[in-house]
This record gives sequence, C-alpha cells and structure tokens, in this order.
Amino acid sequence: MDLIVPGFGLVVWSTISFLAVFFLLKAFAWGPILTSIKERETSIETALASAEKAKQEMAALTAGNEKLLQQAKIERDAILKEAREAKDAIIAEAKNKASVEANKLVTTARETIKNETLAAVTELKNQAAGLAIEISEKFLRGKLKEEERQKVLMGELLDEISAN
Repeated sequence: MDLIVPGFGLVVWSTISFLAVFFLLKAFAWGPILTSIKERETSIETALASAEKAKQEMAALTAGNEKLLQQAKIERDAILKEAREAKDAIIAEAKNKASVEANKLVTTARETIKNETLAAVTELKNQAAGLAIEISEKFLRGKLKEEERQKVLMGELLDEISAN
C-alpha cells in the first residue's frame, strides 16, 4: 500500500513546489501569456474585420465590373451598328458610282458609235461620189473622143447654162 498512498512529507513538498511554481508563473509568465492571448484575440478580430471589409469591397468591385461589362457590351453593339451602317453606306455609294460610271461609258460608247457611223456614211458617200465621177469621166472620154461630138455637147451645155 505504500506504493499507492504517498507519504505526508511528499505531499507537503509537492504542494510547496506547486505553489512556488504557481506564484512564479503568476508573477512572471501569466501576465505576458494573457497579454499575448489578448493581442492574438485582437489581431484575429482585426483580421476578421479586414476579411469582412475585403469581402464587401470585392462584392462592390464585382458589381462595378458587371456594370462596366454591360457598358462595354452596349458600346461594342453601338460600334458594330455604326460599322454596319458605314459599310452599307460605302457599298451603296460604290454601287451608285459604278452605275453612274457605267451610264457614262454607255453614253460615250453610243456617241462614239454614232460618230463612227456618220464618218463611215460620209466616207461611203465620198467613195460613191468619187466612183461616180470616175465612171462619168471614163464614159465621157469614151464619147468625147470624136471632135464633132465634143462641139455638140459643149454647145448644149452652154445653152443650158445660159438658160439658167
């Protein structure tokens, strides 16, 4: 039983040692431990407050980003609409210019054809007149080879001229 029940002296010395360590810890260690626990508690509360503030700021930033994104989409749609309108206007203008240019070319071609036709008709008339003169000249030379015929023809021509 000696092993289970401690002796009186051991209990007294254990109690004195315990109280000595307790008072030493209370005097020198307990204050700094409580101070560091308070500091730790304060830093944890500050960190939680900062985290909550950061969470709120992130929510505000997210809302701001969503708003900016919506504005960017609206601006993009407006720019695309303007680009489509500009493209359509440019295409319409190009078609109009091409139509005007084609009309000018057709008009110029018609005038050129008309002028060429008139020139060809004039040339044909000139060639026909030249041929008629040549034929007449050859015919008259053949008929006027005889001198008496020339005199008769000259007389007739002079009479015609005097009558006019």
